[in-house]
Amino acid sequence: MLNINKLNKEFESRVRLGIMSVLMVNEWVDFTEMKNLLEITDGNLASHSAALEKSKFIEVKKEFVGKKPRTSYRVTESGKEAFREHLSGLEKLLGK
Repeated sequence: MLNINKLNKEFESRVRLGIMSVLMVNEWVDFTEMKNLLEITDGNLASHSAALEKSKFIEVKKEFVGKKPRTSYRVTESGKEAFREHLSGLEKLLGK
């Protein structure tokens, strides 16, 4: 019997699933690229990435390139582990 408590509530949102999926296969992704890949608004990305950062699943780097600010994201080791466990739980739920 599957224990759905193994699923991580932090990844229930499609936006957070998308952020984590992109970061699992890319070292660093900047704000604009992430926003365009997921087809979401600035505010949507900002709020969901802040929640993932608070949970220590992603790292956020803010820097200036010339005079323009640039925000980039990457997944942390604990984020990779938590996301893999979440995906494993989903696969069990689906009988894979």
